[in-house]
Amino acid sequence: MEASPARHAALTRITAQIAATAGPALPGTLTVRSYPCGKHDCRCHADPARWHGPYAEWTRKINGKTVTRRLTPAQLAAYQPLFDNAKKLRALLAELQDLTMEIIEEASTPEP
Repeated sequence: MEASPARHAALTRITAQIAATAGPALPGTLTVRSYPCGKHDCRCHADPARWHGPYAEWTRKINGKTVTRRLTPAQLAAYQPLFDNAKKLRALLAELQDLTMEIIEEASTPEP
């Protein structure tokens, strides 16, 4: 299956960006959230409420189970570039997959 010159150039660009992004990457999702506790006389249940946090939480799948780990501020600072790298790689891979689908659909369309 042949790609048009424009699509071939896009493939080359995306694969070069993936190669340039190579390095450590962490899977999963990073969320920063605040929430109330279970103590009824705590400040988080007052009016106005002041919830606990913010807490950084890293969620991922391990052997088919969801695992969440709370990160310290130092861990968040150290891991943030790894989360950013993983996000960039996922975006590039999605772009590569979309482009591949376009090439396949273009190749399977009969010419008039």
